[in-house]
Amino acid sequence: MRSVLSFALAAAAVGGLVVGCGQNESATASKDSTPVAWCPAVPDFEVDCGTVRRPLVPGQPDLGTIDVGYARIRHSDREVPAAGTLLPNPGGPGVPMIAHAAEATMLSAGLLNDHDVLLIDPRGTGVSAPLDCGADEDRYQLGTRAQQQEMIGRCGEQLGAKAAGYTSAATVDDFDAVRAELGIDKVIPYGISYGTYLLPIYAQRHPEHVQSMVLSGAYPAGFDPLQRPNAEAVSLALQRICARSQVCDGDTAVRDLRSVAARLRTQPITVEGRAPIVLDEAKLGNLVFEAATSNVGADPQAMTPLGSLPAALRSAVRGNDEPLREFVRAATADPGYENIDLYLAVACNDYRPLWSPEATVPQRERQYRDALTQHAPDGLGAFSAEGFAAAQRDGGDACLRWPGIAGHERPDQMRAPMPDVPVLVLSGDLDAITPDANGKLAAARFPRSTFVSVPNTGHVPDLEPTGCVTGLITTFVRTGDPGPTGCVAAVPPIAVAPVTN
Repeated sequence: MRSVLSFALAAAAVGGLVVGCGQNESATASKDSTPVAWCPAVPDFEVDCGTVRRPLVPGQPDLGTIDVGYARIRHSDREVPAAGTLLPNPGGPGVPMIAHAAEATMLSAGLLNDHDVLLIDPRGTGVSAPLDCGADEDRYQLGTRAQQQEMIGRCGEQLGAKAAGYTSAATVDDFDAVRAELGIDKVIPYGISYGTYLLPIYAQRHPEHVQSMVLSGAYPAGFDPLQRPNAEAVSLALQRICARSQVCDGDTAVRDLRSVAARLRTQPITVEGRAPIVLDEAKLGNLVFEAATSNVGADPQAMTPLGSLPAALRSAVRGNDEPLREFVRAATADPGYENIDLYLAVACNDYRPLWSPEATVPQRERQYRDALTQHAPDGLGAFSAEGFAAAQRDGGDACLRWPGIAGHERPDQMRAPMPDVPVLVLSGDLDAITPDANGKLAAARFPRSTFVSVPNTGHVPDLEPTGCVTGLITTFVRTGDPGPTGCVAAVPPIAVAPVTN
């Protein structure tokens, strides 16, 4: 479900061996020891770096261990203790943190006087034993669904029993081991995209160590496996950008999307770019709901794939596919930032499938088709059910050939209560990856939450240029309350290419 998201972009928001009883063996950089080679240098700030050795799978020492790397950026006013420790995660799954220490420092400047920032590379990423099970980001992003399924199946076969080590629960337990190693009582989890799925699991498993929480671009653990809110959000985004720009008609744009998707379902076209892409209904759906709504609003005057989409669809309906090809090239211009191997392992382990994990592949195929027929007989948004389900990089039938983990408790099956702490949840109202509907569901999981929908922004809203959202976050981190949120009304609309009649 989650788009590829680098902390270099999304962080605008923040402005030992474990054996038996759980003892940690750490390797830490200090003034009196050999520095860790990868420890980032942050001008004007002290940085503590090290690793904590963790079991790959608890209770199975034969499967080995992982050294989880961390970098703690210390607050500048060392005359007083830290008022708190931010624990950011930039999403993915599979995006590392430590390599982006400079961005984290620059963009959390409003808090670093009295707050530490703890950067941890999740297991399988960055300096924390990056996972390699033979997957390839470009081939996965640009490939067909059959190619994606084959890649996932090979990854699972190669990992074998080790696949059980790559779950969200294992990741947050690593985070807590680092917290304990550093003697930090409470952290302020700050999740972006998949981080909003991951860090509530931390809150469930380690509630006594949560001070407050920020979730930006949020979705709940029990999100709809058909992703109906996402399909509906695609149409809403088109209607909103047309209404606000007044250079196109939203209802026409949605009808055009439906028409183009139906044509591509039976008559795909080839688009030359970084690699040739077969543009069928599923690939169009993926680019429209993921790539087109990522980072929207960061530069309102720049033309984005979403802003170009109504005009491209109108031209395609009239028989000219070249603007649609330009949309595809723009939407696929940048490679992914996450470790795709970890992305696939975590998503296939943790996201709720449309079949029984105990079923054989042929049984899964039948259960999947039955679910689409039963729950989406009229399609999903402007797409057919099959087309939009296949548009989901980590949903639909992508994980059909993943072997699964016997007895694994997925996050949507966890029943532990959330801690009674302040939580700020932010969504962009043009975001189809984690739309408002999912953000509201994520906020509803917490006893004390504030939900803010930010107009004219996509996935994630922290990127907007007025400073409103980062100001709300800074105030919230300091006080537990974002204060007045009316400034979001001043976030400017995005540029939209005029549609000519």
